[in-house]
Amino acid sequence: MEHKQHYEGLTDFEVQASRLKYGRNVLTPPVQTSLWKRFIVKFRDPLIIILLVAGSLSIGISFYEYFGLGIDATVFFEPVGIFIAILLATGLAFLFEERANRAFTILNKVNDEEMVEVIRNGNATKVPKCDVVVGDLVLLNTGADIPADGELLNAVQLHIDESSLTGEPICHKSVNRDEFDEHATYPSNHVLRGTKVMEGHGLFRVEKVGDATENGKVFVSAQIDNSVKTPLTEQLDRLGKLVTWGSYSFAGLILAGRLFMFFMEYSFDWVFFLQYFLNSIMICVTLIVVAVPEGLPMAVTLSLAYSMRRMLKTNNLVRKMHACETMGATTVICTDKTGTLTQNQMRVYAISFDEKDTTCRALMREGIAVNSTASLDLTDPEHSLTLGNPTEGALLLWLHEQGEDYRELRSDAEIIDELPFSTERKFMATVVKSSLLPGKVILYIKGATDIIRNYCTTISGNSSWDEITHRLGIWQNQAMRTLGFACRILPEKTIKDLKSVSIESIIREEAAFTFLGIVAISDPVRKEVPAAVRECINAGIAIKIVTGDTPGTAKEIGRQVGLWSEADGERAIITGPEFAMLTDEALRARVADLKIMARARPMDKKRLVETLQAENQVVAVTGDGTNDAPALKAAHVGLSMGDGTSVAKEASDITIVDNSFRSIGKAVMWGRSLYQNIQRFILFQLTVNVVACFIVLAGAFMGTQSPLTVTQMLWVNLIMDTFAAMALASLPPTEKVMRDKPRDRKAFIITRSMAINILAVGGFFFFLLLAFLYILEHATVTGMADLLRLQIGDHKHMSPYELSLFFTVFVMLQFWNMFNARAYATGRSAFHFKGCEGFGTIVFFIFIGQVLIIELGGQMFNVTPLSLQDWVVIIVSTSFVLWVGELLRLWDKKR
Repeated sequence: MEHKQHYEGLTDFEVQASRLKYGRNVLTPPVQTSLWKRFIVKFRDPLIIILLVAGSLSIGISFYEYFGLGIDATVFFEPVGIFIAILLATGLAFLFEERANRAFTILNKVNDEEMVEVIRNGNATKVPKCDVVVGDLVLLNTGADIPADGELLNAVQLHIDESSLTGEPICHKSVNRDEFDEHATYPSNHVLRGTKVMEGHGLFRVEKVGDATENGKVFVSAQIDNSVKTPLTEQLDRLGKLVTWGSYSFAGLILAGRLFMFFMEYSFDWVFFLQYFLNSIMICVTLIVVAVPEGLPMAVTLSLAYSMRRMLKTNNLVRKMHACETMGATTVICTDKTGTLTQNQMRVYAISFDEKDTTCRALMREGIAVNSTASLDLTDPEHSLTLGNPTEGALLLWLHEQGEDYRELRSDAEIIDELPFSTERKFMATVVKSSLLPGKVILYIKGATDIIRNYCTTISGNSSWDEITHRLGIWQNQAMRTLGFACRILPEKTIKDLKSVSIESIIREEAAFTFLGIVAISDPVRKEVPAAVRECINAGIAIKIVTGDTPGTAKEIGRQVGLWSEADGERAIITGPEFAMLTDEALRARVADLKIMARARPMDKKRLVETLQAENQVVAVTGDGTNDAPALKAAHVGLSMGDGTSVAKEASDITIVDNSFRSIGKAVMWGRSLYQNIQRFILFQLTVNVVACFIVLAGAFMGTQSPLTVTQMLWVNLIMDTFAAMALASLPPTEKVMRDKPRDRKAFIITRSMAINILAVGGFFFFLLLAFLYILEHATVTGMADLLRLQIGDHKHMSPYELSLFFTVFVMLQFWNMFNARAYATGRSAFHFKGCEGFGTIVFFIFIGQVLIIELGGQMFNVTPLSLQDWVVIIVSTSFVLWVGELLRLWDKKR
């Protein structure tokens, strides 16, 4: 480079001083939370906290019963079971997230030891990227990664790929103010860390290093944990409060009822009263323990874990468990353009030339091959990659798709001279000894059609300039890049003058070119995107495109994917500079109308996300560049692309492995279905708890003890509900949910229909069981057949066989109701098992478990084996719960 001799660069002393003042050129790595702290975080869940309190109280009661009342060690089963449930729920969440984290360990690997060419002490030398300091002069060549931010001192045909920061694959850089792009996201005479030189060469002075660079600011902001509360977390908080106050209310009523019964039936004695009061407190605390849905944290965790694993099959690699469900609550998706909606690879959209003329066709092929600075990486025949200028690479790809080998065309033609592209002349040219027209020397030119036509005297084929201009107008209105091609067979005299006359002079002075054709080039929309966008819009989700590209290009992409229409006005689109000028109040008033933000900077997208969240929207963000990282981190769900930058992946919650927007729709479907699965389990378990609470409450006012022992309640509340959580969590998603609108994040997780179902079914079970309990306490029942010939007598204690009958009826009512819970909100029969094989398996184990407990549980569960006849009668009689549910669903479907 000529400029090397004009610059001295920093001395060794100045390098040391700069490093002390501004620091090293490294990005501060994210602070890693210790393993035990990451585990402790799992105990912040409100329901887990309730369980911890309940478990602690249960331990106290068990110690009193064991040491004070002399009851055997079985009293410790319940507190142990509660803490097992806590550890399972927290442990599973921790385990699955740590596994996902290990899958991301390769992210954010910054190659700080990469060598960079700088000028120091008057000499060009190479130093590691981490040793570059403020004030250094850095040399740039094609293919080089830019190590820091700085101002250009020299630039020759310099084109930079800024897609990692702005989404723009090609930005022309210059030190000539006449060539500055005033609409560019970053100044035309500045280069930025993390971007790449695609063409040309230059020299820049480093102004910022490390975290102070634009790339560093994005990287640091991507590490900020905004602790955005997910919709599910908020709704479970409210459910936790309901369960807590509900159980406290029941406990208060039970205590009041027992004290009332004491003063009605007994004469006052301090010692007896204190013993009675303490026993009443124990019953109240036991009820609180029973009322807490131990299985709910397990159900949530299992549902999330199951979805996390299965979503990978739909190309969604989930890193944060909450993201599975939060996707189902999404109301807005802010998506970038390049690489997400488009293929991030320039392609020939259309080409127009006289294909019937074999000479014209041959000249177009040779002109594309030789008049180019790009090349193709054909290592993988299925996925050819362009090297160099993406626009020229698109032409070579088109040639490759036509079955032509550009390398042969290029090697067969002897290149005599070249004129590189410049923004001033807006074309490039190459002189070659043609292989297609032997003995001929041809000058090929390619560039802006309105410039090239000035040098043409003829047009190949039957086209006219009006037709060409009309076609170009159509393409340009679609935000496509257009190029014109022309050539001229040089006469002998001109060939001889080539050594002394420049190509540019020949073109301008001997304008007698033949116009060959025109080409439209674009970054094509991915084929599946329009349908995927339509699916999201139909599901009530707003889509907003945020891109660093021009407004025209962004609108055209919006039109192609089905987001932008002619009816959309100026309020639906905004540029980054206009966006920055809006006050927070003005932005909040306009944000709902916005569909497209063009020329956006990284922090613009983050501000947009935070404004939408302030408007009570649940926001998902897609992106693949470093520029997307702050918004990915700030969003409720960040979705990075599989081939995106490591910074983007680290900031995201889900990685779309196949880079397809269609996979986002699948994630929404999974999230909505998962939420319904959690609702189904709540419906099931709270019905169980309502029945149990009312039984204990009624017993307090009736003066009777609960017929369900601690170990029996442990089976019902913990073991059976845990299995039920597994069964209901394993239900597959249904596309039906994509026809619904997003749920209100402020809505209670228990809907009106769920509340009616819980109270109606729970109330019915309660009265049924209360009547059965009354019969067992006032009649001798040795088998279910005795119910047909009852003789009601005085109150008596129930026999172990009667207790076993009551316990089994209680469990089987819940067993059949689990089928109803499974069918809730599906519009299908409870017997629809397609894709639900796991449900049937788990239900089978629940039933077998109940049989084994009754037949083998003995003293531990306070049960005695039942006869086969009683088993058949109980199973058949309690199954009416399912049949009534099926009839109601059938009636509802017909209605």
